[in-house]
Amino acid sequence: MSAPAADLDRRFYAFAVDRAVAWGVDVAAAVLIVRALGTDQVWAAVGAIAAVVLVVGGVLAVVLGLTGSSPGSLVTSTRVVREDSGGPIGVSAALLRQPVLGVATLPTLGIGLAALAWTVAMDPSGRRRGWHDHLVGSVVVDVRPAPAEEPDVDLGPRHVVNLTAMRLVPVPESAPAPRVARPASPPPAPPVPVPVSAPAPAARHAAAVPAPAPAPAPQNGRQQLGFPLVPEPRPDAEPAGGGAHAAPRPQQWRLGFDTGESVVVDGPVLVGRRPAPRDGEQVAHLVPLPSDDMSLSKTHALVHVTAEGTLVVVDRGSTNGSILIRHGVPRGLAPDRAATLLAGDRVRLGDREMLVEPVH
Repeated sequence: MSAPAADLDRRFYAFAVDRAVAWGVDVAAAVLIVRALGTDQVWAAVGAIAAVVLVVGGVLAVVLGLTGSSPGSLVTSTRVVREDSGGPIGVSAALLRQPVLGVATLPTLGIGLAALAWTVAMDPSGRRRGWHDHLVGSVVVDVRPAPAEEPDVDLGPRHVVNLTAMRLVPVPESAPAPRVARPASPPPAPPVPVPVSAPAPAARHAAAVPAPAPAPAPQNGRQQLGFPLVPEPRPDAEPAGGGAHAAPRPQQWRLGFDTGESVVVDGPVLVGRRPAPRDGEQVAHLVPLPSDDMSLSKTHALVHVTAEGTLVVVDRGSTNGSILIRHGVPRGLAPDRAATLLAGDRVRLGDREMLVEPVH
């Protein structure tokens, strides 16, 4: 069955409410009987009170057997159902189950009630079934509505900047790249007069020949085509901004089990007594775990990270099912359907338990 077993505190509150209702009716009936019969007919009053107690207990048992509900279960959102089918336990089973609870509440300094609670807490199946539940094949389940699944956030496509294409885009003609005017070559220095008394005519009328202007620097192919000059990146150069804007590393997860096992989810993980992948299925880790009562299936569950980076768990059609516990609220998992896992979630797999932890 998919409904999770009720917690111990909710079972205690339901038990307390049932006992308060039954004892309230019994006390009120006893007062009326004593007033009607008086103190002279003591045994008649005792017999009448005992009959009222049996009738009240029988009515509560019949209602519980037919509907699985009682005043306490209605208040705490729990139900008493059959372990194998999930339906009502029936009148005969309820009439056998209720006297056990009645005997446990007798004034024995709490010994009977403590013994019954110990059988509930130490149930090896993890379903918190006490001795009275094993006697009639019943289980107390939590029927509160499951919490809404948290939707995955779609971050949308990531934009990629193509730096090579940006370098090859030509500059618009309306805004040509400014050209820096080269300074003209400095004029040649005037000839130094030679201190001679009679300079030669050729030297006197010699014309100053200016030095040839330096040849312009050769332009590469991009400048000749009108593209702006952008330095080519070096193979060993670091990207602009250093590592400050590097893409964040994806979140990694670790699964810790109550047996002491631990595994990092770097690929699909199969968990069970003797987990085995399906035909053609690729897995990274097989986690075999012991199971004292064989409530853990051979291949119980699959844990993996989706393409969007979300950690999910999938029940592989196990016999006893899987239960996701988030913030103390249990929820049964449907077979072969993925459920999102968050940090701190616990997953109960038969008599084993798995904890989800982020890897920092």
